[in-house]
Amino acid sequence: MATAMAPRPLKLCCFRQVQHTRYRPALVPCGGTLPYLKHRFRVSCSGGEKWESSEVLVERGATGGLQSIDELEKGEVEEGERWWLKGLPQRYKLIGATSLAFVICNMDKVNLSVAIIPMSHQFGWNSSTAGLVQSSFFWGYALSQLPGGWLAKIFGGRKVLEVGVLTWSLATAVVPMAAGFMPGLVLSRVLVGIGEGVSPSAATDLIARSIPLEERSRAVAIVFGGLSVGSVLGLLLAPTIIQNYGWESVFYVFGLVGIIWCLIFEVVKEGQSLVNIEELFNINNNVSSKESLDTSLKEMGSSLKEVPWKAFFKSKAVWAMIYAHFCGSWGHYTCLSWLPTFFSEELNLNLTEAAWVSILPSLGSIIITSIAAPFADNLISNGVETTKVRKICQTIAFLSPATFMALSSLDLGLPPWEIVAFLTSGLALSSFALSGLYCTHQDISREYASILLGITNTVGAIPGILGVALTGYLLDSTHSWSLSLFVPSIFFYLTGTVIWLLFASSEPQTFTD
Repeated sequence: MATAMAPRPLKLCCFRQVQHTRYRPALVPCGGTLPYLKHRFRVSCSGGEKWESSEVLVERGATGGLQSIDELEKGEVEEGERWWLKGLPQRYKLIGATSLAFVICNMDKVNLSVAIIPMSHQFGWNSSTAGLVQSSFFWGYALSQLPGGWLAKIFGGRKVLEVGVLTWSLATAVVPMAAGFMPGLVLSRVLVGIGEGVSPSAATDLIARSIPLEERSRAVAIVFGGLSVGSVLGLLLAPTIIQNYGWESVFYVFGLVGIIWCLIFEVVKEGQSLVNIEELFNINNNVSSKESLDTSLKEMGSSLKEVPWKAFFKSKAVWAMIYAHFCGSWGHYTCLSWLPTFFSEELNLNLTEAAWVSILPSLGSIIITSIAAPFADNLISNGVETTKVRKICQTIAFLSPATFMALSSLDLGLPPWEIVAFLTSGLALSSFALSGLYCTHQDISREYASILLGITNTVGAIPGILGVALTGYLLDSTHSWSLSLFVPSIFFYLTGTVIWLLFASSEPQTFTD
């Protein structure tokens, strides 16, 4: 019988200091050893970019020890796990479950855009009231963006994601009971928005904690790609469920799916996590969890004070991102909420046809995204200036939907299928923004990218509140889909293009107050 080899201690070499650091050099002793570690480990520092290093995937054992990623990749089934999880590495289970949460997220976001049609008929709502009901989601969504990021830092993305999914699922399930009482209905949709609003930050934190650098891009694509899949599934399933079982059933079914996800997510153990040098030393020196939590809270308070808020808002590039995000969100959210009604009332499609047609922009976005990303990366690899690449991509993302909306709004006697094709093409091409606006946060400051995204995403949620409601009001006032839905979007797309071309920049910036 072979004799088990003793764990090899890990020798830690000096790391090159990139900037200043809050951590004492003693935490990374040259030639020092860290017991209980074996196999291959790569170590990261909790100072973010302040140290240039790699990462380590470890898992605390039942006795407080550590296990390497080599052991975890064996996929051993823990007690309580199901057979269909056998052999799958823990981090893959985690990413798969998180992606599924984002599928459910957009299913619960778009279900009302389909159900609003029979609900309006039953309760006698005009377009203004329908717009108010649909926009209430974005009240909670806008308010929870930045708080979601801070909560994820304190409690971890996994816990925040679980609470978020449970919150929006329960709130979705109570919509039928609250529908007859407008304040209750609005409150339920606000809660859906709050639950979904904390989820992007929670997922980002979860990925950062659990996924190694070489797998992180794929993890982000899989998780956030669940949003497009959710839009497609929601618009496909909702009409059939509504027509067979009534509009109430879609909220019960989709809410139940989210609750089931929460139960399944309990089975998927978090397993390995990316830990930092300081935590590794704390583990081996038996630092208590209370002391660790106190340290985290102190660092949280310190990090909030260190954020150069004033410097952000003095930057023309930041203001260009803020306005571009607002403009892009106006077109996206108003179309997401009102296109099924437009297809039903203006193009005389039935509920099922309107919903099926409404999924085409989401399907097109998936295709365009797979083209836009390598297109932008290839340009940069061939020496094209990053700022120029971002401006090209974002200009395509703005001018394409503006052009096709203008063609759709003119009285050219076009058949319905051509209008559908125009709108699908324009909204699909707007996905070039993922290689334009959505990359500039990381381009100008990797250190503050998440905070900058939180700022622009908060402003970007405002059109969901104002734009969706205003579209309904204008529709009641003008009885014109062109003036209520398309003209405002075209205006913001065009002005957003001008501001972006004039002031956007991907040059790294040093933000100091």
